[in-house]
Amino acid sequence: MKPRNKLIYMVSLLIAGLFFFVTDVDAARTDMVYVSNHNGYMTVSNFKDMLNNYGVKAVVTKISEGNYYKDYTAANNISTAQSAGLYINGYHFARYTTVQGAINEADYAASMAKADGLPIGAALITDVEAQEQNGLSRSVNNANNQAFINEVAKYGYRSAVYTMSSWLGQKMDVGKGWIASYPYNAADKNWYSAHHSWQWGSTYRFQGSYGNFDVSQNYDNFFYGNQTPLENPKSTINNVVSVKGDSYKAYTTYNNSGQANIGTNVISGTSWKSAGVSVINDKPFYIIGVDTLLPQSSSTFNGTVVVNYVSDYGVLAYNSEGNSIGGSNKIFKGGTVWKTADKLVNLPNIGYAYKVATDEYIPVKYAQGSGFK
Repeated sequence: MKPRNKLIYMVSLLIAGLFFFVTDVDAARTDMVYVSNHNGYMTVSNFKDMLNNYGVKAVVTKISEGNYYKDYTAANNISTAQSAGLYINGYHFARYTTVQGAINEADYAASMAKADGLPIGAALITDVEAQEQNGLSRSVNNANNQAFINEVAKYGYRSAVYTMSSWLGQKMDVGKGWIASYPYNAADKNWYSAHHSWQWGSTYRFQGSYGNFDVSQNYDNFFYGNQTPLENPKSTINNVVSVKGDSYKAYTTYNNSGQANIGTNVISGTSWKSAGVSVINDKPFYIIGVDTLLPQSSSTFNGTVVVNYVSDYGVLAYNSEGNSIGGSNKIFKGGTVWKTADKLVNLPNIGYAYKVATDEYIPVKYAQGSGFK
């Protein structure tokens, strides 16, 4: 993530005759963007544009480096990213060479993160790619990285290792991390999908934002973890689900662990209020009572959903491939109601969602159903 590393990468492209400086190229998803003082003070409008038009869901802002540098834009970027409705995380550029050095840098990074307002439960990443680590053995780097991760956990932050792909299994071992590797064309690629995230570009440009940006494609919820979406607590619309079938038949209900309940079957044709949707073993259930869940497969519906989100810019819809639909937030405003006649669909990297138009889906956490039959 350091400018010097980006410079080396761009020079190598020039040598290969492959240097380009465009943004509208076939690419992987822009799920997450990295920002630092090189991008200046990011505004709410900058981040809203990334969310609304590029599908960015999360931000990682530089917090610190070694035990001597604090990024002066971090507090601003944390605040503006949150105000724009994005998940926010931090990162620390590591200079440590010993376990004690890693602990000291973790204390420094976590203290700066807390002072800047990074929320508890966010990720505080250790970026390990400096010359200091290049000369160390694999086992030493592994021990130092684990010491950093263990120490920041004491402050309430989760952590993982960011590094370049050429260091994997050579300079260090990374169970699940954030891996940087830049192909000439990232379209339809899912490199390093066994990790939390793949950083596939370092010169991405967003209209209206200053400078080049590192962009990443996420494979799980690590960078979205332990942060609550801005749901509308005043909503009074309840899900109503009906047990399918016209002839008499009893359907099994399940508990929160996905085990069949005994003596709490429901009968075809009956309707039940639901407190929402629960996903167990990758299958959706409607919550119809205390520890009582009705499988979606046992229900039928043809009703409406209401967008349940406190926001002046609405929520994004996604297509069946899990890609955000630019500008759709202008249509799906909080409180608007949409017909849906299909069962919940499990979208890649998004989870279960309601179909509200042709190849347009709203995640269940941002919508509530009404009038299901």
